[in-house]
This record gives sequence, C-alpha cells and structure tokens, in this order.
Amino acid sequence: MADLVPPRRRSTLSLTSLIDVIFLLLLFFMLTSTFTRLGELDLTPGAPGGAQGQAAPVFVQLSPGDLRVNAHAVALDGLAGHLAPLAGEGGMVLIALGEGVDAQRLVDVLAALRGAPFQIRVLP
Repeated sequence: MADLVPPRRRSTLSLTSLIDVIFLLLLFFMLTSTFTRLGELDLTPGAPGGAQGQAAPVFVQLSPGDLRVNAHAVALDGLAGHLAPLAGEGGMVLIALGEGVDAQRLVDVLAALRGAPFQIRVLP
C-alpha cells in the first residue's frame, strides 16, 4: 500500500517541429546568402598593336630574407629607385612571393613602392 501513486509516464519528444525549424532556417540562409566566385579572373582585352609598344614587365622575387629584381639582389630601401628606370612610366612590376614570405614582408615592400608611377601586381 506504500505505492498508490502510479509511476509518471515520460512524454515522448516530437522531432517534427525541430526538423521544420531547421529546414526553415536552412531555406532562409540559402536564399539570403550571396555566393562569390573565387576562381574568377579579370581579363582585359588588349589594344590593337599593344604587344609591340609595351615594355616587358619587371619581375620582383620576394623571399623571407632576400629581394631580387630581374634576378639581381636589391636592398628594400633602394627598391623604388631601382625599379623606376626599369619599369618606366606606366610599366608593369610583377611581385612573386617565395615560400615562407609573411604578410608583413609583403606590406613592407608595397609601402616602399607607394606612389610609384608604374603598376604593381602581386602574383599568387
């Protein structure tokens, strides 16, 4: 007679409403997000006869302890002065990053070339 109260029956948890909410959230985020194209390349058409008149680009090889312009070692503080006669007005300078180059090293090189009269492209 000690147990006159029947044991409580556990209520079952319905997952239907949880699945509905997750589906609605998934649908919301899929419809409101924008997808970027990471592999997209900007291709600009060349001007007629532009290949003959343009000078060859100047290659800068950047490594953690060395800086080379067209395979010749150059100091960082003299980089802009060394590139000016090579690239000329409106020329192209391509910076190739070596293995192990950190972001600060690249920022230092770009800061040294700030205000240069030539175009600068960093190669991946």
